[in-house]
Amino acid sequence: MSFIDFAQDFTKKETLLEKKKRILKVIKFLKGKFPEAKIALNFENPVQLLVAVILSAQCTDKKVNQVTESIFKKYKTAADFGALSQNQLEKLIHSCGFYRAKAKNILGAIKIIENKFKGKVPSTMQEILTLPGVARKTANVVLGNAYNVVDGIAVDTHMIRINQKLGFTREKDPVKIERDLMQLIPKNEWFSYTYRIINYGRGVCTARHKKCDCELYQIK
Repeated sequence: MSFIDFAQDFTKKETLLEKKKRILKVIKFLKGKFPEAKIALNFENPVQLLVAVILSAQCTDKKVNQVTESIFKKYKTAADFGALSQNQLEKLIHSCGFYRAKAKNILGAIKIIENKFKGKVPSTMQEILTLPGVARKTANVVLGNAYNVVDGIAVDTHMIRINQKLGFTREKDPVKIERDLMQLIPKNEWFSYTYRIINYGRGVCTARHKKCDCELYQIK
């Protein structure tokens, strides 16, 4: 039996109310360890943030920041990025991986931003999801960090792995995991919970720790 299966078996008899009480203890614990947790990507405005988040798919934030450091000095607005050709952008972001698809999505999103949203990244979930390369994770990250709009919970690989271990979800699909967590976590904690879990996943319970018995999993 895997650790995730064990955790889920251990918590499967919990009622929704019991899970809500336990997740509040988890939140308190994470606040103590990471009181200032925040996004690791560097950006100056919503356009740059959107570009950075698209680049971060299957790529570390550290690498994205290295790549965007020089890019963001020159390209700041939707018009700046819109002036680039597919080939030009591919060369700039090549080392982030999946550069052809990412360049296509970025330029596609920029075109819509320029033509439909007057050069500004949309500030609502409904509108931002119309952009190429933007699913709910990207949308939640951009809305929360650019506009302080919290309409959901960003679910990345750390969020999937650790919340499964905690038994807060049995799902594997990020959208379904987000739904489970939104049911458990008070809305005023949705935004910060993601970044505290990410910090924990990077610094304490890494993906290499298949059977982790650290403090977080002892919370009852």
